[in-house]
Amino acid sequence: MSQPLGDSPGLGVQGLTIRFGGNTAVDAAAFEAPLGRITGLIGPNGAGKTTIFNACSGLLRPSEGEIRLFEKDVTGRPPSARAQLGLGRTFQQMDLFDSLTVEQNIAIGREARLAGSHPLKQLLCPPAERKAVRQATEEVLELCGIRELRHEVAGSLSTGQRRLVDLGRVLAGGFSMLLLDEPSSGLDTAETGRFGAIVTRVVAERCCGVLLVEHDMALVMSVCDYLYVLDFGQMIFQGTPAEVRASEAVRAAYLGTEAA
Repeated sequence: MSQPLGDSPGLGVQGLTIRFGGNTAVDAAAFEAPLGRITGLIGPNGAGKTTIFNACSGLLRPSEGEIRLFEKDVTGRPPSARAQLGLGRTFQQMDLFDSLTVEQNIAIGREARLAGSHPLKQLLCPPAERKAVRQATEEVLELCGIRELRHEVAGSLSTGQRRLVDLGRVLAGGFSMLLLDEPSSGLDTAETGRFGAIVTRVVAERCCGVLLVEHDMALVMSVCDYLYVLDFGQMIFQGTPAEVRASEAVRAAYLGTEAA
């Protein structure tokens, strides 16, 4: 197997174990997601992928192990502290503000990053921060190709449009490390291709890191530089997309004959 690509540390996990009562959901998982690369985390439903995401973003406290962000130990830090360091995340279930416009939803991504753990700062932010919010919002509207939707209410959008707004909101935060949890869910082939192109461009232009959990294997194989395969809470393989595709262990556990 090859080694993970990328020299700049992003997200690193060692010996991550998560138990719920007597059930071990994740068992001594270890992986790296460096900056400037798209790293994939794949596996069957129930393998523990979202549980790992929850631990990395601070929503779950690991039973054992260490989580490092940009070489800082964040294992015991709350989500707000990790966000301030540069960790952003999307969720399987989109949670947009349906009564707000696309522009307002995206602006919230930047406002929340600036406010951090002090929500009142969103109401009392100085002119320089308001300017930063406007600039970030305009950049993301252009990047995601949704400028024409800026005044549309989020609740009126299609699934594909909502996914782009969801991505845009986290991109507006200016995070250096992104956790994307099944971002192509509900998208058709053309929308998935567009989504993948945006993520690839973001990584190339901003040199940020992405950890991607995704079931659309065509998307995974086309955008990821390196993959980790999880099954029953354990890492069973790691390598480039070509190496993963050729692995008998991965084919038996997850990919099946369609990946041949």
